[in-house]
Amino acid sequence: MSKKPMTYADAGVNLEAWDVAKGKIGAQVKTTYNDRVVGKFGQFGGMFDVSFMKNMEKPIMVSSVDGVGTKLKIAVETGVHNTVGKDIVNHCIGDILVMGARPLVFLDYIGTGILEPEVTEQIVEGLCAACRESGIALIGGETAEMPGMYSKGDYDIAGTIVGVVDEAKVIDGSKIKKGDVIVGLRSSGLHTNGYSLARKIVTEAADKKWSDIFAPTGKTFGEELLAPHTAYTPLFGAIDEGYVKGIAHLTGGGFPNNIDRVLPETCNALIHTNLWEPSPIFKFLVEEGNVEPFEAYRTFNMGIGMVVVVAPEDKDRLLNDKSLAIFSPVVVGEITDGTGVVDMDFGA
Repeated sequence: MSKKPMTYADAGVNLEAWDVAKGKIGAQVKTTYNDRVVGKFGQFGGMFDVSFMKNMEKPIMVSSVDGVGTKLKIAVETGVHNTVGKDIVNHCIGDILVMGARPLVFLDYIGTGILEPEVTEQIVEGLCAACRESGIALIGGETAEMPGMYSKGDYDIAGTIVGVVDEAKVIDGSKIKKGDVIVGLRSSGLHTNGYSLARKIVTEAADKKWSDIFAPTGKTFGEELLAPHTAYTPLFGAIDEGYVKGIAHLTGGGFPNNIDRVLPETCNALIHTNLWEPSPIFKFLVEEGNVEPFEAYRTFNMGIGMVVVVAPEDKDRLLNDKSLAIFSPVVVGEITDGTGVVDMDFGA
């Protein structure tokens, strides 16, 4: 008796579904292309013309890779997938912007157990929207269907960004000194960090559903926690003016484990938490989860997504920068003598 011929579909991989998704994804990806993109969609590798770098004295390539984390669980549980692509792009932009690097190209990875074309299209929709908004070309990606690796409906996404900065304009914090001022730029919410704790607080401690209304904002809890990560590209204006001494992106590790990455060994950063009002969602999470202050500020960004260090005489220049008004800049601390650590002042 002859055996039935087996196909990839018998193992759970649907190539036909990918063919359907590929055409729609390609059309979206092409909307991010600029005149530096070489070749066409679907090549084995993405090509980008870097001849413009000859105008730089010593171009330095800056790259970063990251994921969205368990924020994806909320996307899956609410059925909203068109914001998490923005999260990964804007998160990666922030990670290279802090060194003064202009983002050039982006590459994404999407892994899932069963490919659902409409879900993949929504994810890519967010990726492309964020890339267009910040002038980045999405020149490559991988969508992997791996039966048995993920639970039904689950997926993971990761992104890689590549940018460039002239060596003389690299921001590394080496010029920071005692007396400098730390200015915070507001976040849009949790961005992409602290979600394992936030989900536990909302669904268990507070016993809320994602569709329940969060009274202070009138949004659902799902909408509140799926707010896309902020793109801080307007900060390039201040960076180009040359007075910014250091920048820290407040991602995993919050204040104490991110600001220290730009401090000289002879300086500390002193953060005064009474200088700004955390967004309502953070107050809710802290109260409902009975989260201790230090734990809150090292887990969440508490309403500040990025901090910028400038000399005292440049403080007002930054605070009054019209291009940064959307981030409501506020002084959050100062630089003191020390050993390269972050001190948190929780005084009233």
